[in-house]
This record gives sequence, C-alpha cells and structure tokens, in this order.
Amino acid sequence: MQTTETQRTYCTFKVDHLYFGVEVHMVQEVIRFQRMTRVPMGPAVVQGLINLRGQLVTAIDLRRRLGLEERASDVEPMNVVIRTTDGSVSLLVDEIGDVMVVEENCFEPPPETLQGLPRHMIRGAYKLDGRLLLVLDTARVVDTTSPQTHI
Repeated sequence: MQTTETQRTYCTFKVDHLYFGVEVHMVQEVIRFQRMTRVPMGPAVVQGLINLRGQLVTAIDLRRRLGLEERASDVEPMNVVIRTTDGSVSLLVDEIGDVMVVEENCFEPPPETLQGLPRHMIRGAYKLDGRLLLVLDTARVVDTTSPQTHI
C-alpha cells in the first residue's frame, strides 16, 4: 500500500459502537483471542497475560480502559498487539477493521460529542463517510496508572 508524506495509515478496529485506529507502524500483529493468565491484584483494565511465542504480553481490555460497558460473556475479543517503549501490549477489541489510508490534513481534535469518554486517550479524529475514525493515544491507553473516567 503506497502512501505519501501527507497521508497516514491506520489499523482499525471497533470497541462497542466506536471506530478506532492505531498507526500501522505501531502494530506488531493482530490475532484471535488467546488464553490468558490472570494478574493477581492487577489493575481492573488488565485482563491478563498472554504467551505470544514465548513472550509474555499484557492484555488490556479497551472496553474497561475507556469506561464502556462490559462485552457479553459469550463474545471473545480480538488482540491488537502493539509495540510500546516498554515492549508489546495487547489491546482487546471487539472487531478488527481494515487498514485505512487517510489524508493527514483531515485530522481534527477529538469531537465534543465524545463526552464521558476519556478524551485524553484520543489524539484526534478523521471524518469518514458516515463515521469517525478515532485515533488512540496508545501511550496513554497502556499507562494503567493514569486515571480512568467512566461514562
């Protein structure tokens, strides 16, 4: 997929009714739900640890992290494994989208309609046909020591 200097490429996914993106260069891989080991006395947003080919990866439930309703117990999330300065982290999401190329000059601050959602975890948005692509600030999402706002 060829992009220019004025374009950005995002790996997209859904969490609840929201459509998110993470810059594709930060994504290590996208995988099906993996069995995980609980972390005793860990933050509520940490679903557990997964063993990814011998590498222990923390799995963060984005629904919990963003203060959204819990996913149905019969629905298994997908893993979007991202690279961070501290190693790989898995974001548990509801549904994987496409890789999307957008024009950088269409980037806007988070919309005011995102009230209640932890706005500090959203870098901004792109207006697409009929929906918004919300760009996650992955550093803030994986920082489980930062405050969490509930809807």
